[in-house]
Amino acid sequence: MNPADLLAAMTRTVEQLAAYNDIAKALTSTLELREVLNLMMEKVRSLLRPRNWSLLLQDERTGKLYFEIAVGEGAEVLKGLQLTPGEGIAGAVFSTGTARLVEDVTRDPLFASRFDEVSAFRTRSIVAVPLIARGRVLGVIELVNGATDRPFTQDDLMALTAISDFAAIAIENARNFRRVQELTITDEHTGVYNARHLRAQLEHEVRRSQRFHHPVSLIFLDLDRFKAINDAHGHLVGSAVLKEVGELLVSCCRQLDYVFRYGGDEFALLLVETGTDGAMTSATRIRDTFRNRRFQEEAGLDLQVTASLGVATYPEHALSSVDLVRAADFAMYAAKARGRDDVCLAVPHADLPGGAAMMPRKSRPVPDDCRPGRERAQCWCCACPPGPEADPALGRAPAPSTRTTNGTVATAPWRCTCAQSL
Repeated sequence: MNPADLLAAMTRTVEQLAAYNDIAKALTSTLELREVLNLMMEKVRSLLRPRNWSLLLQDERTGKLYFEIAVGEGAEVLKGLQLTPGEGIAGAVFSTGTARLVEDVTRDPLFASRFDEVSAFRTRSIVAVPLIARGRVLGVIELVNGATDRPFTQDDLMALTAISDFAAIAIENARNFRRVQELTITDEHTGVYNARHLRAQLEHEVRRSQRFHHPVSLIFLDLDRFKAINDAHGHLVGSAVLKEVGELLVSCCRQLDYVFRYGGDEFALLLVETGTDGAMTSATRIRDTFRNRRFQEEAGLDLQVTASLGVATYPEHALSSVDLVRAADFAMYAAKARGRDDVCLAVPHADLPGGAAMMPRKSRPVPDDCRPGRERAQCWCCACPPGPEADPALGRAPAPSTRTTNGTVATAPWRCTCAQSL
């Protein structure tokens, strides 16, 4: 080897070692998948200098390969395409888990020309390596050179294989981290978000609403007489119905909205950038969907479940995230008081910082269903005082209690006071 070739080989080795060092640092500094992958693909570009390069990952839901990253001529078109495992050179590499070096694609029967046709690019040479973690192929890194570019070599294949090992580790770690994050905010029975995430996301959306001056709405939903299903068919059927309810609510929402299981048979829907009219339309559509739906048909049952829904909008019905939850919750119980299977809109906060629940009793609207002396359990209306269940998140206070002669504490029956002014 002459001195010039030796110097070039040493320079290439130093560049490779520097790239591997940078990638290793990235793996220990972040678990954000996009950040790590962008760094790796940038190192691929600087080391191997391909005309086009891309990273394909498998969609865990459909099983198809999609372009997570695509750079070069016609790359924007490729980002919208998918290919099945086994299709083309990249698909073959994914299916077999074996790297491929193709110096001239016109001599390879596996080459899929449809991607050149869509991107208006003429491919000459391809090198593709699988991303393998724990014996499972996650995706493919593919480099492409054009008709006027040099063909790829075995040295390119070896360098790309080394980088792919780093990439596979990064993808596996990032996905595991994302799964752990999802477990902390997801309800295990229904698959929708849990109450913890509702509080965090609601705070975030209210702050966004304050900053950008757009509304945000909350729908509280309670299944009517759901205990009867558990009593008649058992809790396993009840849990299966709750899962179907979660799927139904997700199907009724836009992608930017959120569905939460608040607890028991209560659900909440956070409608981003949605005012009162839009929220009422959504709530009415959900109520009608419940009316027309039968649950557990695959199990040989024909169960009908209805729902009572309460709607509240920030800033019309509340001035804080906690008050918004309270307003939607009280509106939901107002729907129950009107006979269930209904939708009720919250009472406007009337510019009072405490919201509708803090309005003076004589100024509160009085529902037709409420009469003096009715027990609290029979009168769930937005004009009544907070309910007997102690829940700091809703601002509820426990029911008043009295001490009996034997020293035990007894809870007094809660009486409706919303009609005292009549």
